[in-house]
Amino acid sequence: MTPPREDTGAPLPPVAPAVSAAAVESLTTRLRGRLDQAVASLATTPVELAEDGTYGIRCGADAWVTLAPGPSGTITSPDQARCTCLLSPRCLHRAAALAASPVADVIPPREPGPSPDRDPSAGLAPDRDPSAGPGPDRGPSAGLDTDPSPEGAPSAAAVPSAGPVPPAGQAPSAEGASLAKPVSSAGPALPTEGAPSAATALSGGPAPAAGSAVPTGPAARAVRTVSTVGPVSPAVPGRPAAQVRAAGGLWTAASAVLAAGAVAAGAVPQAELLRAAHTARLAGLHRAEGAALAVVRHLRSTRDPQGAHRAHRADELVAALRELLLVTHRLKAADPDPELIGGVPHNHRPDGALRLYGVCREPVVGPGDAGGVVTHLVDDTGRWYTLRDVGPGGPARARRAGTAHVAVRSFLSDHERLSRGGLVVTGAVVAPDGRLLAERGVRATFAAGRPWADALAATAAPDRPGSGHSPPLTGCDVRIVAAEGEEVLVRVLTGDAPGPTVRLAPAHRHPALAHTANLRRLGACPGLEVRVLGRVDPGRVTTLRPLAVGPVPGAATTLRLPQEWRDRADLGYDTLADAHFPAGAHCPPPPRPRTAAADAHPVDSPLRRIRDLVELAVTGGRRAAAEPARDGDRAGHVAALRRGGFATGADLFAALGAVAARRPRDNFGRPARDDQDQYAAQWLATAVYLTGTEAALARGLWHR
Repeated sequence: MTPPREDTGAPLPPVAPAVSAAAVESLTTRLRGRLDQAVASLATTPVELAEDGTYGIRCGADAWVTLAPGPSGTITSPDQARCTCLLSPRCLHRAAALAASPVADVIPPREPGPSPDRDPSAGLAPDRDPSAGPGPDRGPSAGLDTDPSPEGAPSAAAVPSAGPVPPAGQAPSAEGASLAKPVSSAGPALPTEGAPSAATALSGGPAPAAGSAVPTGPAARAVRTVSTVGPVSPAVPGRPAAQVRAAGGLWTAASAVLAAGAVAAGAVPQAELLRAAHTARLAGLHRAEGAALAVVRHLRSTRDPQGAHRAHRADELVAALRELLLVTHRLKAADPDPELIGGVPHNHRPDGALRLYGVCREPVVGPGDAGGVVTHLVDDTGRWYTLRDVGPGGPARARRAGTAHVAVRSFLSDHERLSRGGLVVTGAVVAPDGRLLAERGVRATFAAGRPWADALAATAAPDRPGSGHSPPLTGCDVRIVAAEGEEVLVRVLTGDAPGPTVRLAPAHRHPALAHTANLRRLGACPGLEVRVLGRVDPGRVTTLRPLAVGPVPGAATTLRLPQEWRDRADLGYDTLADAHFPAGAHCPPPPRPRTAAADAHPVDSPLRRIRDLVELAVTGGRRAAAEPARDGDRAGHVAALRRGGFATGADLFAALGAVAARRPRDNFGRPARDDQDQYAAQWLATAVYLTGTEAALARGLWHR
């Protein structure tokens, strides 16, 4: 557990995974049982930074821990961490200090890397949610990212779907999308051969009910691999034996974390995962290593008391574990797919000048008191780019950064002007996730923008050639139906046919930002038609968290925005007033308190039941996942999924609960050795199905 370090001096330096794992491994069983308590006690322990760059921590009357990072600022050797107690180096103080320090990024070698004819970001470094963490501390005046190096550990939290990723511009193929049944076990709750299975849904069997969706393409191929559990001979052709063994070790460590849950996965399980990640690195499994480090970081963030306000980000830990388990499951089965290896994504240098158009500004409020702004831009081909200014300061800094200056060499402007104008960049250097990097030779010039409707054209084609990846934001036209607390029910405009009813929710609820107030004004105008741009809620596919709104061209009842706003209002920064609404349309009723019916999310998909179970298994562990198999609500959840057309989801929901509740033991009363593997495989099959199905639903709802 990584404790918050408020008013306790300098932050601890990052530590290489192997160093932290070795320190925990050297402890006795008795000391390991006290490790989590020792790590938590460091939350109020001051850290002193000496003039020579060393960090000192007082852990007792006779215990002084010294951390001496190298020139890179990272602890990379056990000799760089010392303690003055008699048990050093196998002491609790030293291990606790290393376990409380951030996990260092490990940059793998550039080979093997992506081939020149592939998008370097495909399957290696997906777009990172700017709210997932702070960026470089560049102060109040910041522009292009100054760190030209790529991310050392790809974030698994943003991986939209597991499995192989097709080249840019190529539609995912569903060929061979057959799927074996979920992992079988004793008990009537598990799917049988006669029941509709995932194989039937993905291989073109009986058509699902109207309104249902099933994963296709990469998700179908990914779920197909999660079919059997058992020992795999390392002699299977297609993968070196060392990589198969390393993948097996990672699978075992990740399965233990999943079974324990985030609330119980303390420093010792994390150290086991770090040790397995180091072994994977030595075997050349860079993608698996990056996924394991992402899981550890999310575990520490989840267990951090300071991160309690980010409870809605439990999906990040789910995605990280899904990526890790899926990759290691395929690797230990000797899958020869080269994408499972991973590598370092390469920065992109366009041949000519970049002509970019501003789209909107997005406030960033991340963990560790991070705050700032991200300005989204798009080029003529539909590829998205970002200018970021993120640093310490929290929501207050996020509010100020919306109008802060952005400097690019001799060019000086501000984020508000850029978001409504344009930019011409020569000598540009672009990271795989679209970040503009400031390197030698980069020049920028302000240019005129273009109508917002033209800037949003890329959102209508999420897989268009040349984009490299799906747009980070989603746009559509909607008609306001009613307000529901701080959220708004809207109907998507799809032409003559009535569209689906969905929900708009504040992107950030902090009072320093204007999201909640603006949504309340919009919800008070039923019948108003607006164009919205935002992020689909990862936990509720029928919920959009808008970042900007604008008028619908040609609509009689729509917004009336000032000309200087260029047909868009950034909901986090601009404040909608009565003058921005049609005459007589803005009559705000008294706010209604939230009720149980409002919390039930009536417009949500039945898949919410599966997501709740998948997230509960990750946060609460196997015992929590077994509860649906014991209470009387299981049958109701399964029936609701079947009524919604999700027969495969109903089978997986029932199977996961049954496998979690079944705890077979050997002749000596110990848990069966392969039982943990079966539980992890069943959870993985359910999580991959959920991801693919939610992606299909999102395409049907938002990309019409």
